[in-house]
Amino acid sequence: MAGLWPSDGGMRVAADVLCVLTRNFVNLPKLMVAALLLAGVTAFFVFDLARFFSLAFIKDSHQLFEALYRQHPVAVASGFFGVYVAVAALSLPGAAILTLAGGAAFGLLWGTVLVSFASAIGATLAMLSARYLLREPIQKRFGRRLDEINRGIEKEGALYLFTLRLIPVVPFFVVNLLMGLTRIKTRTYYGVSQLGMLAGTLAYVNAGTQLAKIDSLRSVLSPALVGSFVLLGVLPLVVSKALQVVKRCKLHARWEHARPRRFDRNLIVIGAGAGGLVSAYIGTVVKAKVTLVESHKMGGDCLNYGCVPSKALIRSARLAHEMKHASHYGLGDAMPVVSFKAVMQRIHSIVRAIAPHDSAERYAGLGVDVLQGRARIVNPWTVEIALNGGGMQILTTRSIVIAAGACPIVPPLPGLEAAGYVTSDTLWESFSKLDGVPGRLVVLGGGPIGCELAQAFARLGSQVTQVEQGTTILAREDDDVRQLAAAALVHDGVLLLTSHEALRCEVSAAGKALVAHHQGQDLRIDFDEIICAVGRTARLEGYGLEALGIPTGRTIETNEYLQTIYPNIYAAGDVAGPFQFTHVAAHQAWYATVNALFGDVKRFKADYSVIPYATFIDPEIARVGLNEQDAQAQGLAYEVTRYGIDDLDRAIVDGVAEGFVKVLTVPGKDTILGVTIAGSHAAEMMAEFVLAMRHGLGLNKVLSTIHIYPTLAEANKYAAGAWKRAHQPERLLKWARRYHAWRRN
Repeated sequence: MAGLWPSDGGMRVAADVLCVLTRNFVNLPKLMVAALLLAGVTAFFVFDLARFFSLAFIKDSHQLFEALYRQHPVAVASGFFGVYVAVAALSLPGAAILTLAGGAAFGLLWGTVLVSFASAIGATLAMLSARYLLREPIQKRFGRRLDEINRGIEKEGALYLFTLRLIPVVPFFVVNLLMGLTRIKTRTYYGVSQLGMLAGTLAYVNAGTQLAKIDSLRSVLSPALVGSFVLLGVLPLVVSKALQVVKRCKLHARWEHARPRRFDRNLIVIGAGAGGLVSAYIGTVVKAKVTLVESHKMGGDCLNYGCVPSKALIRSARLAHEMKHASHYGLGDAMPVVSFKAVMQRIHSIVRAIAPHDSAERYAGLGVDVLQGRARIVNPWTVEIALNGGGMQILTTRSIVIAAGACPIVPPLPGLEAAGYVTSDTLWESFSKLDGVPGRLVVLGGGPIGCELAQAFARLGSQVTQVEQGTTILAREDDDVRQLAAAALVHDGVLLLTSHEALRCEVSAAGKALVAHHQGQDLRIDFDEIICAVGRTARLEGYGLEALGIPTGRTIETNEYLQTIYPNIYAAGDVAGPFQFTHVAAHQAWYATVNALFGDVKRFKADYSVIPYATFIDPEIARVGLNEQDAQAQGLAYEVTRYGIDDLDRAIVDGVAEGFVKVLTVPGKDTILGVTIAGSHAAEMMAEFVLAMRHGLGLNKVLSTIHIYPTLAEANKYAAGAWKRAHQPERLLKWARRYHAWRRN
C-alpha cells in the first residue's frame, strides 16, 4: 500500500535527487544503484505507466486478467508478484490499486498471500536502498541525533515500526526511508513489515474481491476502518507500557509485605561524595526530609584522595619546576630544596581547609540528617545503617539515591602485594610517612591520573618510570594531543614506556623490581615505590543491590532518568557512569534528586550533551564534545580549525607559548561539535566553549565577544577568527575590491 508520489513534478524530483546523490557520492557502485533506481522512477513518469495503476484500468481489464490467469496461473501470479515488488521497492504510486487487483484476480486467500509477501519484500528492498545510498552522508551530518534515535530503535524499534505499518495514513515510502537511516536489523524489519501490513492488506484484498462495488480508494478506507487501524497501531505501545507496569508490580510484589504505611524520610542518600552532597543539599533546599549516609570521610574521593590533594601536589611540583627554570624569566636558576614532608603536610592542610565545606556539621546545619555508617538497602523502601559508633538504625524512605563513588583498580599482578603498592587513594597517607621524595618510582597506567602523578613526582625529584600496556598514553585524545603530552612528560624526566605489559613484581635482597614485557623481551625496572593508576571501578558491593536484583555491570544499570529497575531507587556519579568526573556526579545528582522527589509530577532525562573535562598535566589538556578520533569513529563529517597558542601575546609574556586550540565544526557552519585545548590554564579557557555549546552559540558569537587584552582566553577568539577567515565570502570580497577601486578613482 504505497504512499503517493505527485504525478506532476516527478522528473524534477528525480533530477533533484540525482544532484544530491552525485554531490554526496563519489562511489561508483552507489552511483550505479542510484542511477538504476532513478531510471525506474523516471521511466514510470516518462512513459505514463501510472495509467495502468488506476481503478478504471483495473476494472476494465478485470475479465481479461481472469482469463489469462486461468490459462497461465503460475506465470500470471509470478508476473503480478514481480511487478508488485518493483512498485513497492521504488515507492511508486499504485500499490494500493495492485492490492485491489490481487483480490479481484486471485481471491482473498491467494491474493493476500501474494500481496503480503510482495509488499514486505518490496518494503525491505526500499529500506535497504535508502540505507545504502543515504545513511552515510546523513550519519556524517546528523550523527549524534541519529545515535539517540538508534538507541530508541534498539529498545522498542519493532513496536514503533509495527505501529506505523498498522496505520495506513503514514506514507509507505516515508517509513522505508526513515527506517533505512537507522540500525534496525533487516530480519526484524522484514518480519515486522510482513506482520504489520497484514491487516491493511486483508482489508484491501477483501475489497478487491468486490471490485465492482468500489468507486474510489476512499470507499475502501472508511473513517471507521481508519480509526480501527489507528487503535490497532497504538495497541502494541499500550501493551508495552502495560507490561512495564506489570513487571514493576511483580518486582514490588515480593516486597509488598514490607511496604510501610508511613515513611521516615522523603530521601536517603548513600555516599557523601560529590554526587551525594549535591543530592542531599537539593533535597533539603526543597524542604524534603533527607538522611545522608557516609561510611568513611565526608567529601568522598574528590576532597580526600583525588581532585583536591592531587592538584595541591601538582601546584608544588610546578613551582619547583619554575624555580629550576627561573632563567627563562630573567632570574637565576635555583635547585629547589624539596622538603617532601612539608609538601605532604601542605596537601593535608589544604584538605582540612576545604573539608568544612563538605562537613557533617555544615550539612546538619542545612537540615540534613547525617549518619556515619554503612548503608544497606533491605527492600525498596528500607535502609539499614550499621553505625560507625556501634549499633544499627533502620529507616524507611520514599526514595533512595545511591552515590557510593568508585575506588582504584588494583591489577592482579603476581608479587604486587609482597612488594607493597599505593593507589591514588592511599598514597597521601602512605607517602606522608616517607622522609623524602620516592627515589625510584614506578607509575602503572597511562591515563589522566597516571600522567598527572608521574609528571608531578618527576618535577619534585623522583626518578619516574611510567608503564603503559597500550601503545600510547591518554588513549581517548587525538594524536597531536597525545604527542604533546608525551613530550611534556619526557621533558620533565619521566621514562615513558608504552606497549609494555607488566608481568610481575619481584622482591629480593637487591630490592624491588617490576618485570615488564616489550617486543619479545622482559625488562626489569627497579623501584622503591609503585603507584597503581590503571583506572577506577564503581563501588557496587555491600549495598544490598544483589539481594534486590538490581542489575549491575561495570556500573548500576539505570534508565535515562537515572532510575534502577525500582522506580524509587536512583543512582548518580561513578556508580551510574558513563563518566567518572566530579562535576558529572554533581550534574547527575540534580537529575536523580529532582526525579526522586518530584518524578510523579515531572521527570527529567539526564543530559550528557556537553560534558567537559581536563587532564591537569603541564600543559593542561581540556576537552568538550567530540575530538577527531570520536568524529571519525562515528562517521561524522567535520571541519577542523586550529589556532597555535605560541602566537598568543599573553602566552608569550608568561613563558607558556605552547599548545593549541582545536575546534571541530559542522562543515560550512560555525556550529561547534567539540573543542580541545592544550596549553596553560586550558581548563579555565574551556568554560567559554562549554557555555557556547550548551546554549547553541556558534563561533561567530565567540568572535563577536570582547575579550580582555592580554589574556589567555583571547586564544578562543582567535580560533573563532581563524574559522571566519577560512569561510570568507570570496565573491562578495571581489565585489568589495571593485567598489573600493571605483571609489578611489
